[in-house]
Amino acid sequence: MKLREYLPSDCEQMAKLFYNTVHSVNAKDYTGEQLSAWATGKVDLREWNSSFLKHKTIIAENDGTIVGFGDIDKSGYLDRLYVHKDCQGQGIASAICDKLEQSVKGKTVTTYSSVTAKSFFQHRGYRVVKEQEVIRHGIALTNYLMEK
Repeated sequence: MKLREYLPSDCEQMAKLFYNTVHSVNAKDYTGEQLSAWATGKVDLREWNSSFLKHKTIIAENDGTIVGFGDIDKSGYLDRLYVHKDCQGQGIASAICDKLEQSVKGKTVTTYSSVTAKSFFQHRGYRVVKEQEVIRHGIALTNYLMEK
């Protein structure tokens, strides 16, 4: 696995990874209706690209294929962290997180964690600030504001 900086040409592959990961990995903690509201399959690639360019965005790849990605803004808000459904448990998310957290060293890092990712973040030293329900396309999803 190789870690590298984001390139705009990565965005479409990242959107597919996001959709497939949410609909498979998160299926144990969310209903089909919730998964479809969270990851509709219709990402605005221009918006995502703009966001990734403004943030520190790290790509993990194996043999030229993106297997994970994450991004964090200058304030320490960890926005997205996703690993390919077939590459879970291989240390990819940890490696990406290490790089992202190092990029904002000295700042409090915050994230909105899914039910599925909560234990991952807790193992990294994050604590739950609050549990909440967010509404996506009229559907309620539980997540956690966490910080480290």
